[in-house]
Amino acid sequence: MESLIIKAKSRSIFGKKNKYLRRQNKIPAVIYGHGRKSQPIEINYLLFQKIYEKAGASTLIDLQIDDKEPVKVLIQDLQFSPLEDRYIHVDFYQVKMTEKITAEIPLKFIGETPAIKELGGIPVKNLDKIKIECLPDKLIHEVEVDISQIKTFEESIHVQDLNIPEGITVMDKPDEAVFLVEAPRSEEELKSLEETPAAAEEAKVEGAEAAEGEEVPTEETDDTSQESSQKEQEK
Repeated sequence: MESLIIKAKSRSIFGKKNKYLRRQNKIPAVIYGHGRKSQPIEINYLLFQKIYEKAGASTLIDLQIDDKEPVKVLIQDLQFSPLEDRYIHVDFYQVKMTEKITAEIPLKFIGETPAIKELGGIPVKNLDKIKIECLPDKLIHEVEVDISQIKTFEESIHVQDLNIPEGITVMDKPDEAVFLVEAPRSEEELKSLEETPAAAEEAKVEGAEAAEGEEVPTEETDDTSQESSQKEQEK
């Protein structure tokens, strides 16, 4: 992948005043990491959006602040506002190239499986990303999962089956399923699924009606006890 560069400037606006930056099509950000204090910065919004589409959170970026020497960073955290429909803040983490880091790498499913195309199976994706550990220069953007190797409903792809480059350790369990294909449900099974909610609701109603029809037990009066009490009072 080509080198990804973002130019930034030191930021002197904070808190609620950041809204003025956003109006200028800029996004407030901060950089922190090994050997440096947290530093507020600002970057061009459109440039960041373009870089993020290519890099995601698992690709190294060269961040150049105030025209100084670029540093290697990862996008550590990204805040998005649904109301504004845009990113509103970015955290960059400066890495140390000689120390291992952990990252989540997205899975990209490719190919076609006969179990779906010919047998009408239902695809099941148990994972859409994996967690890895490696040196920063070993980071990869994504992991391809070729599902064409699945021929039947009995086969599946596990973490240990993924094609992982040398120098990368996968943190997920090796026997964890990544992808499989379930057999299509029969008409009887589909009908049963449709009837189950209705049957449960009917049983609930019948239970409520039965509870309403129950008589509340009344306490029986012990006549003998009352007579004895009256005699004691008369004495």
